[in-house]
Amino acid sequence: MTREELPRLFCSVSLLTNFEDVCDYMDWEVGVHGIRIEFINEKGSKRTATYLPEVAKEQGWDHIQTIDSLLRKGGYKAPITNDFRKTIKLTRYRSEKMTMSYTEYLAHRQHHHFQNGIGHPLPSYNHYS
Repeated sequence: MTREELPRLFCSVSLLTNFEDVCDYMDWEVGVHGIRIEFINEKGSKRTATYLPEVAKEQGWDHIQTIDSLLRKGGYKAPITNDFRKTIKLTRYRSEKMTMSYTEYLAHRQHHHFQNGIGHPLPSYNHYS
């Protein structure tokens, strides 16, 4: 990354909330819930995998496609049957995604420093100010 690229950067953080264990692996909504699955693989080991709420929607997946993709992500290599899907322990959750541009970060950082009496203003990257 170069200094010239900084103004084009964005950083996103997803805050995961409202975790709920559900009895049925189909008990979640595409685009609303993120899901975390726990399962026993073909070698008898416990494995887990998760997708944030936006993943299934962005991929255009339905419930089964999402579950099967998560199983593969978690390392399950055997054929996936409906009976096996029923053995999955599923936890659904919600997510709040926050995104900040580099410019917003600089403005926030400068404001925070002033409010807390920390040092002098940060140098501007705009040489004309």
